[in-house]
Amino acid sequence: MPVMPDTWIRQMATDHGMIEPFVESQKREGVISYGLSSYGYDARVADDFRIFTDVNNAIVDPKNFSPDGFVSRKADECIIPPNSFVLAHTIEYFRIPRDVLVVCLGKSTYARCGIIVNVTPLEPEWEGQVTIEISNTTPLPARIYANEGICQFLFFKGDSPCETSYADRAGKYMGQNGVTTPRM
Repeated sequence: MPVMPDTWIRQMATDHGMIEPFVESQKREGVISYGLSSYGYDARVADDFRIFTDVNNAIVDPKNFSPDGFVSRKADECIIPPNSFVLAHTIEYFRIPRDVLVVCLGKSTYARCGIIVNVTPLEPEWEGQVTIEISNTTPLPARIYANEGICQFLFFKGDSPCETSYADRAGKYMGQNGVTTPRM
């Protein structure tokens, strides 16, 4: 299962709409980098944040999720409280081919500040904006910047297409736009 290079990512994005909007080269002047890299794509975080807080004494329960556990903010920057996290989403909309699995890793600039990104794999034939969990592992408030790089996606091509894709299963997060909270 090889990791796919920039030439393949560019062709799939421009000819097949795999990534929209697609930035064909790394943008880095004065920003945390984003765009096409050698063997991946650095996605940007949108300006739509869900900051987890205990202000309403809510319990985080994936089977019975309540929006009372977070506050919503639309801003150019987001301050993540100490030892807490936010949900956000990519600016980019992804359409994953049937024979591809996508893995996401955080950006080193944020990781070196104790800010960790978590995204589950993008499965074959999944599509949507990616909901991202951004954790602040430090005892200090941490700042993240909207419209700049937040994570890198790596594209792994299988030897053959899968028997059953995410679309075939009618996955519950198919076609998501914006921040999508847990669903049952």
